Amino acid sequence: MTSRVTSGMIHSQLIRNLNNNYNRMSATQEQIETGRKINRASDDPVGITYALRYRSELSMNDQYMRNITTASGNVEHVDTVLNQINELMQRAKELAVRGISDSSSKEAREAIGKEMDGIFKQAVTLGNDQLNGKYTFNGQMTTTQPYDIATAGTTNTDDAMILLPLAPGIELETNISGNAVFGNSTDPDNMFTIFKELRDSMNANDSVAARTAMEKIDTRFNTFLGIRSEVGARANRITMLSNRNEDLNQSLNGLSAKTEDADIAQSIMNLQRDENVYQATLSVGSKIIQPSLVDYLR
Repeated sequence: MTSRVTSGMIHSQLIRNLNNNYNRMSATQEQIETGRKINRASDDPVGITYALRYRSELSMNDQYMRNITTASGNVEHVDTVLNQINELMQRAKELAVRGISDSSSKEAREAIGKEMDGIFKQAVTLGNDQLNGKYTFNGQMTTTQPYDIATAGTTNTDDAMILLPLAPGIELETNISGNAVFGNSTDPDNMFTIFKELRDSMNANDSVAARTAMEKIDTRFNTFLGIRSEVGARANRITMLSNRNEDLNQSLNGLSAKTEDADIAQSIMNLQRDENVYQATLSVGSKIIQPSLVDYLR
């Protein structure tokens, strides 16, 4: 049995086709305007899940990059201060070698004693170094001053480390405790203690005591070099993590673009095609719905 096609069915089909063509053309035009082929979840339900995942990973990676910038600044600052402390130790060694010489007079040793007092005070100043208002060498107690002139060499600092996450599952220490740099209060080679012993022995014209104190500089200097090497290793690792995160960022941006971004050239071609189809549909429709009862009565 053949089904009968009525004019109402023809008109309904025509309207559906016009709406479909118009919606397709509107969607293509929206892609060109926004530059994105996914403007709402219904555009690509599968693609949107990947897009959201890439956005989340990019957001996390951006935070890691900010942490890397902070860590790099902290470690570079610590290395700068350690370099200044290194210069103090070298100068103290030079003065000690000169002071223990039998050719050094009492007056010369007193002059060395005055300079050693300045070195000691400068070491305390560097021990109280701050970055952004936070003390560098007092562990996590960044608001508490670790040293003062009267008690330096007899007190200890906080040894807790400040950790920053720089990549998934990777945290890096960004600080060094004062105990590690200058020594614990019980260490015979505590830097502050050495400087005070050298100062006092020079002022007392005691070359024997000065020689004993000078020998301690070498052991503290060896420990100090290990600390500097550790800081250098951290800086290198931060650089490697930064490069890795930048590469990952580029990769994620590329994947996100492939998932979300529209091919503008292709979209323009599609829009032209959709417009032609829409115009053809209108043209055909005008011929279908043109005949009326008046036309047959003529």
